[in-house]
Amino acid sequence: MQSISLAVLFAISASTSALAVDNALSEKEKQDGWILLFDGQTTKGWMSPKEKPLDNKHVQDGSLNPHPCDYMLVHEKAWENYKLSLDFKISPKCNSGIFVRTFPLTPRPGKDVGFNGIEIAIDDTTTAGFHDTGAIYDLVKPTKNAMKPVGEWNHIVITSDRNLLTIELNGEEVNRINFDEWPDENKRPDGTMHKFDVAYKTHPRKGYFGLQDHGSDCWYKNIKLLPLK
Repeated sequence: MQSISLAVLFAISASTSALAVDNALSEKEKQDGWILLFDGQTTKGWMSPKEKPLDNKHVQDGSLNPHPCDYMLVHEKAWENYKLSLDFKISPKCNSGIFVRTFPLTPRPGKDVGFNGIEIAIDDTTTAGFHDTGAIYDLVKPTKNAMKPVGEWNHIVITSDRNLLTIELNGEEVNRINFDEWPDENKRPDGTMHKFDVAYKTHPRKGYFGLQDHGSDCWYKNIKLLPLK
């Protein structure tokens, strides 16, 4: 009887320890060098694109909701060469996105700050076009829409490594871009046109990342970054 009880206790302990705790680093993540960028309770470390502090109204049930804000919530530090890992959940008809390599934060005349960065689209759609979830917005379509239904949490990993940007959604690589192949403004490598007057081959590879508000609720948590050597 005693051996059975100990076995049960061990199983419960192992199961409990295997459960992930939101907005916290595991011991292995700490050892590997991951950095926690959202504490689950405050907007510490985050700001507006105008580098102003944020109201804690954006913290909702242990997640960050950028709606409504001044275009996006921006992490206070510019990063270069990293893995960005986070979870997100969308609302019906959601339009949001994750911006990376945004630099500078001062928009050009007549443009929004998004033109200074690169957006990974997050939208309430089931297709896989230039503006659907997993797309590198208006530049590269995802290979598939791997997003879960509205109201369920998704896991995304964005790897920004020199000339390469890759997107993994719910365990599948769905997009990749090699910026060295993009020397022309408004033009993809295959000659088709896109909306941005940017030559991405020379676009900054170090910049800020942000969570976009485009008029819809979208929640983000477990925001972690691993600098790449």
